[in-house]
Amino acid sequence: MTGSRRRAPRQAEAERNDRALLQAARDVLALEGSHASVAAIAARAGVGIGSLYRRYRSKEELFQRLSLLSLEHWNEAAERGLAAADPWDGLVGFITSCVEFGQGTLAPIAGTIEITEEMAARSAQGDALLATLVARARAAGVLRPDVTAVDVSLLIEQLGGSPVLDQLRRQGRDDLIDAATRARNRLIAICLDGLRTGGAVRPLPGPAPTDELFDERWVRGPS
Repeated sequence: MTGSRRRAPRQAEAERNDRALLQAARDVLALEGSHASVAAIAARAGVGIGSLYRRYRSKEELFQRLSLLSLEHWNEAAERGLAAADPWDGLVGFITSCVEFGQGTLAPIAGTIEITEEMAARSAQGDALLATLVARARAAGVLRPDVTAVDVSLLIEQLGGSPVLDQLRRQGRDDLIDAATRARNRLIAICLDGLRTGGAVRPLPGPAPTDELFDERWVRGPS
């Protein structure tokens, strides 16, 4: 028991450090893109580089973990959306949850890390869940028929970042963060209304994007 009691605080501290590292990695990616450095991530998390490397052997391993957590969040949000009684509320809830989580901040690392088997499996599961969400909303007549699952994925990515919020954070203008967040929420609502049946004035331009556009960026190029 004594040994267990000693391990518990260390384990709790390790978990806190891990959460801080993952959030810091997400924040630094939003600001610096794929050039985000290990030193910047560790500094933002308030831990030493040694602590980071004790948890993750490389920056790639850290980014793989971050990607896996994002995929898990995506799937959980989609499952909640499918459990909602109203198809429109379920779709909106899914999109909003993913946007607020910051799914789009991972776009800069596409094609720079190896995709693990677990990542690939979670991604395939997420694609199937989103396709079901979209089909359900279409069948209910609440989603405009020319919107595809890939459209929704790209919308989440685009709304996942906020240049204004990023700029204010860089400037240390904490006094304006709440106002910028509210403004961003208005834009999200405007975009979501554009998905709904009856809200369209003109058909969407051009052919619908394919999975290739969204997925091929994650194929790792030559070193």
